[in-house]
Amino acid sequence: MTMLFDSHAHYDDEKFDNIREEILSGITSGDNICPCGVGYIVNAGCDIQSSRFSVALSEKYGFMYAAVGIHPHEAQNADEKWFEEIESMLSHPKVCAIGEAGLDFHYDFSPREIQKKVFERQMLMSQKTGYPIIVHDREAHGQTMEVVSQYKTVGVMHSFSGSCEMAKELIKKGWYVSYSGSVTFKNAVNLAETVQYVPDDKLLIETDAPYLAPVPYRGQLNTSKHAYATAQKIADLKHKDVEYILEITQSNAKKLFNIQ
Repeated sequence: MTMLFDSHAHYDDEKFDNIREEILSGITSGDNICPCGVGYIVNAGCDIQSSRFSVALSEKYGFMYAAVGIHPHEAQNADEKWFEEIESMLSHPKVCAIGEAGLDFHYDFSPREIQKKVFERQMLMSQKTGYPIIVHDREAHGQTMEVVSQYKTVGVMHSFSGSCEMAKELIKKGWYVSYSGSVTFKNAVNLAETVQYVPDDKLLIETDAPYLAPVPYRGQLNTSKHAYATAQKIADLKHKDVEYILEITQSNAKKLFNIQ
């Protein structure tokens, strides 16, 4: 059975501090939660510290890859040294993407204008270096797409929460769309509908671990193995076999992140 590719996680999160080693040491083994096991994980940075942590995890675990970047929550803390170090990290053999970057108008932990500037800076870095970008978009769909449309680069809209129209626009640009456990929630009817508009070859699955655990694990600490339930939901929505979804999402993630 094809192993699962979790395209977005945060194992640097403090929620994993006492159990990180235990979880990751058994992540590749199949069990009743994830019979295929997890073969690949991209750990996404949110600031300079978590980006460093992501790189360190990628050095420790063969299945782990790192994305390095500045989350909108941390945008107000970014300085020139952060950008310089993040760009230098791109030369590391296990770093596969920039991010997560983007806009978050739900919490507004950083002023919106600063969020936009930091997002644009990372989009430009992606365009300049050729590395894909992982984008966070929460309650900022229009503004996010305005920024995305200005740059010639490819990326993934992580934990997608937009409309069918937004999905179509991303696909036109050659972007990928990633679904987390939120697509399994009972109130996510409109989100589930968007799955029909994402071509199979532009589809990714993720956990956003330790957050957004899918049904039937909602409310629990999320780990990469739980993404198997998300794969099953996507398979149902697309009227496909779960093995096919595992195969195509692994293939797509390897292509986007240039992983052999």
